[in-house]
Amino acid sequence: MAPEIATVCLWRPVGPKELDLIRQTGMRTFPPRLPGQPIFYPVLSEAYAVKIARDWNVPASGKGYVTRFLIAKTFLDRYRVQEAGGRDHLEYWIPADDLEAFNDAIIGQIEIVAEFG
Repeated sequence: MAPEIATVCLWRPVGPKELDLIRQTGMRTFPPRLPGQPIFYPVLSEAYAVKIARDWNVPASGKGYVTRFLIAKTFLDRYRVQEAGGRDHLEYWIPADDLEAFNDAIIGQIEIVAEFG
């Protein structure tokens, strides 16, 4: 029997276009960053993801979604948690060039846990 992989639960707020791209992968991966988006930033709390989805994604695109997923802890260990404007606003800053490896470290499927708009 294989040893259990240690995982970390993260959240990612997304708009409808990004969610459509995630759905096209069978809810397995996040899409590549667009030009001018050098960082992919999953967040450490559902409350912070809700705030972004509700306060940013809804005004920008009419809908906002919160996704939740598990990722291998060994992958995240090479990155530091970043504080983005407050101690409750914690996120990882994953360089766009590392997103493919990030996606490979996702365990299971990406789930939609909230919808706003």
